[in-house]
Parts: sequence; C-alpha cells; structure tokens
Amino acid sequence: MNTKRKILIIEDDLQISSLVETGLREEDFETKVAFDGAAGLDSFNSWNPDLVILDIMLPKLNGLQVCSKIRETSEVPILMLTALGTPENVALGLDSGADDYLPKPFKFIELNARVRSLIRRVEKQHSIRVSSIYQFDDLIVNDDEKTVTRNGNVITLTSTEYRLLLLFMMNPKKVFSRMDILDEVWGVNFELGTNVVDVYVNYLRKKLTQFGGNKLIQTVIGMGYVLREEE
Repeated sequence: MNTKRKILIIEDDLQISSLVETGLREEDFETKVAFDGAAGLDSFNSWNPDLVILDIMLPKLNGLQVCSKIRETSEVPILMLTALGTPENVALGLDSGADDYLPKPFKFIELNARVRSLIRRVEKQHSIRVSSIYQFDDLIVNDDEKTVTRNGNVITLTSTEYRLLLLFMMNPKKVFSRMDILDEVWGVNFELGTNVVDVYVNYLRKKLTQFGGNKLIQTVIGMGYVLREEE
C-alpha cells in the first residue's frame, strides 16, 4: 500500500516546477505537475492530493481562481507561491483560501519546511478533535461548526486565520511570541525569515473589526501578541 503523501504542483514556470518536483520526490513525496489553472483543477479533482502548491500567475485560470474553486469542496492545505509579495497581494491569496504563502524567489529548504508543517498540522487536527464554543467580549468561535461571529455578524476567515484566532480564543490574555505562534499555528519551531505572523495578525484584526468594535488582538511591544480588551 502506497503511504506517500501526494503533492500537486500547479506552476507554469518549467524551471521552478522541475526544481520543486525533484526536491519533493527526494523528500519521499509523490508528485504531479500541472502547467495551467484549468489542468490543475482537473488534476486536483481526479488525483485527490494531500497538499497543493499553487502559483498565482497562471494561464487559463489564475491561482486565486483555482484556490477559490478548490475551497468550494475541500480543506486541503494550499501553499501559494507569489512573485508579488506585497501585503495587498498576500491578502488576496489568503482571502481566496490559501493556508500559507511563499514569495518568489525562494529556497527549496524553506518550501519543504512549509510543506511539512502544513501536513503535520492536518495530521494533528485529525488525531485531536476538541469540540467547544469560545467567547471573548462580543466575539464567538464555534469550533464544532467552524464559525466565527462578532456581535451577531458572521466573519469569514481562511483556515489559517481561523487557527490563529482559535489559538488566541483558547488562551485569552496570554502573550504569544511570534515563535510561539509559528509553532502552534504553522507547526514550525524556527524563524522562517518572513513576516508571515505579522501579516496574518494584521488581516485577522481587519476582519474582526469590519463590523465595528474594539481591537481585541493587542501588540505587546518586544514580546508578541495577546487577546485582551483594548486599554
């Protein structure tokens, strides 16, 4: 029985796709490559991969469209590659349902770390299921239904944003360092060399205040972030 994890690479750059595929196969993953968005969706539906590596700039269907289509039926981890690493472009990827992003150019060692952390997190979620409803101020997270509401308004989060919020909701008033958050949410215990934590916290804050209300996730200068009432 084949127990290798299957990774679908949707990337139209032949040099990048070859590099990623060769590296992942050496790491004992099973891989398949698609060179445009439409072919990538077809491969996803027929092959049922354990993780998707998805470029944003693709022919036929772009990565944002592919990501949104996948999210209509699946919660498979999606690592999005982007040559446009500005916060605005990162936000587009996260809002379309990506779990993580990696700016180009990148080193394979970092991509491999991101891939393994995403897979470990899924395995952990499957083995440990905690069913609870958490409330802080007027914010409610129903972890049974995976829903978030604030003052009765439904807030739509990406899967990574949800995990980040759930970490805070399960530990109100506890200060988390960026390394703590990387470990708990991304499953890595070393610095990735990006501001991924800050980006996710900022976009989570915006979503939590889109219907009004106080900022609940506070910055503790020199230490990290905490869920508590605004002073």
